[in-house]
Amino acid sequence: MSSHSDNNEEFHYHAPGLQHQFEDMKQQEESVSIGMWMFLVQEIMFFGGLFTAYLVFRSRYPMAFAAGSNHLNAFWGGLNTLVLIVSSLTMALTVYYAQKGNRNMQVILIVLTMFFGSVFLGVKAIEYTDKYNHGLVPVSGWNKRIKEEAGDHHEAAKPCWDVDHNAPVVEHPNPHGEFQWTDCSLVKLAQDHNYLTDAERVGYFNQGTGQIDANKFRDKVRIFYFIYFVMTGLHALHMIIGLGIMTWLLILAWKNTFSADYYMPVEMSGLYWHFVDIVWIFLFPLLYLLGRHFLH
Repeated sequence: MSSHSDNNEEFHYHAPGLQHQFEDMKQQEESVSIGMWMFLVQEIMFFGGLFTAYLVFRSRYPMAFAAGSNHLNAFWGGLNTLVLIVSSLTMALTVYYAQKGNRNMQVILIVLTMFFGSVFLGVKAIEYTDKYNHGLVPVSGWNKRIKEEAGDHHEAAKPCWDVDHNAPVVEHPNPHGEFQWTDCSLVKLAQDHNYLTDAERVGYFNQGTGQIDANKFRDKVRIFYFIYFVMTGLHALHMIIGLGIMTWLLILAWKNTFSADYYMPVEMSGLYWHFVDIVWIFLFPLLYLLGRHFLH
C-alpha cells in the first residue's frame, strides 16, 4: 500500500505575473529590464540621428533656422513642456502606488497621465493647423489653398521683406498650397552686423547682384521646417503609442493586477513615458528658443 505522500503531487508556489518561460520573478524582472533598456538605447540612436541632422544644418544656416524658430509659438511649446513634466510626475506616482498595491490611486494617476498626454497632442494639433493655414508646411501642396479671385482683397506676397513680428499674420494667395516665406529681416540684421557664416553668404544671396535671393533663403528656412515636422511628428507618434500603453495599464490596474510582488509592467511603461518626455525637453529649446534673442 503506497503512502499518502506518494499520491499527492508536490506543491510549487507560482508568483503572481510570472510567465512560464522564466524560472522565478528575479529572472523575469532582469530580462524585462534589459529588454526595455536595449529598446531605449536604439531609440536614443534613432533620435540622435535627427538631432545630428539638426545641428549640422543649423551650424551652416543659423539665421534661416533662427527665422524659422522665431515663427514658432514659444507659449504653446512652453505649455507642452510643463504638461509633460507634470505627466512624468503622475507616471512616477503610478509606479509608487503600484508597488503599494493601491488600486484606486493607480487608476486615478494613469487617467491623469493619459489626460496630460492628450493635452500635449491637442496643442500639437493647434500648432500644426496654424502652420497649415499660414503656408509653413514644407511639402508642396500640403498647405491651405487660398485662391485669388476677382474682388479678393488678399495682399500679394512680396518676395522678401521685413516682417513686424507683433502684427497679425496676413494671408496671401496660395492656389497650389506651396510653402511660403517672406521674412528676411534676420538676414538683413546679420548682414549689417557681420554675423553671417561663409555658407550663408553663398546660400542666401545672389552672387551676381549681392542681393538677398528670396528663393534661396526660403529653401534654407524650409529645411528647418522639414526637421521640425519630422522630429515633432515622430515624437507625437511615440506619445500616441504611450497613450496606448497607458490604456493597457489602466485595464490591468482596474483589475487590481499590480502589487508589491508584481509591478514590473508599470515600471517599464514608466521608463518609456519618461524617455518620451526627455526627448521633448531637448526639442523645446532647440526648435522654439534658439535664435530668439536676435529679435531683441
